[in-house]
Amino acid sequence: MRVGVVFPQTEIGPDPGAIRTYAHAVEDLGFTHLLAYDHVLGADPAVHAGWSGPYDLHSTFHEPLVLFGFLAAFTRLELVTGILILPQRQTALVAKQAVEVDLLSEGRFRLGVGLGWNAVEYEALGKDFTNRGVRMAEQVALLRALFSEESVDFAGVYETVRGAGVAPLPVQRPIPIWFGASSPRAYRRVGALADGWFPQVPPGPELEAALATVAAGAAETGRDPQSIAMEGRVSVGGHALETVASRVESWQRAGATHVSLNTMGAGFASVDAHLEVLARVADALDLAVLRD
Repeated sequence: MRVGVVFPQTEIGPDPGAIRTYAHAVEDLGFTHLLAYDHVLGADPAVHAGWSGPYDLHSTFHEPLVLFGFLAAFTRLELVTGILILPQRQTALVAKQAVEVDLLSEGRFRLGVGLGWNAVEYEALGKDFTNRGVRMAEQVALLRALFSEESVDFAGVYETVRGAGVAPLPVQRPIPIWFGASSPRAYRRVGALADGWFPQVPPGPELEAALATVAAGAAETGRDPQSIAMEGRVSVGGHALETVASRVESWQRAGATHVSLNTMGAGFASVDAHLEVLARVADALDLAVLRD
């Protein structure tokens, strides 16, 4: 199992030097990958009465694909979107940007995608919030074609490409596409379409039920559910090292191929504070043994 980190989007700030320091440090500590969240716009609660979303216009978000182009220049970390809100973006443009990240990182890229929850963001980007699930399935099919074929002909309900392609093609053909999922419908979509997925529930009965639904979705399309990778997530702040290690191990027992450690939301006031706790966790975990 490979152990990575969640990029502290909302807390790291805008300084490129701090981002460089953070990425170098987590790589030096032995973590294998960096996962970043995605939001293009934040809503203004003063305009949207009763706003209850976890983020608003004051929440800072680096654009992940641009960020990854920067990181690819000086680290060997695998770069992961966890997740990119695919249905609010133009599919062909996502394909071009993803291919560029894959090339610059020499194939160290996973494209995690999901539906998102912020209707305000969808409206601003000119995309329909209500049919985002069915549109994403079509987008994934088109992405895989654009990642693999020199010339693509694709005629869907929502997507059309006639005799066009991305050049150069990526290192990975196709780039792995992972899904965020938190409902039975989404679990079936994982089974039918995804190379891997990010559960939103911890190991235990809920995850076991989700895995059964993923397996059912895979069976419906003739896929082997064992071929679908899984990445867990463990919050680090405020927990004893023994607790963090136990939670990482529980994901390994549950069959996770990857896990990411999240230091956001714990009140760390600086990049150094995030890195100090990750250093303690890295000392407590035998990362090399987990990878093997």
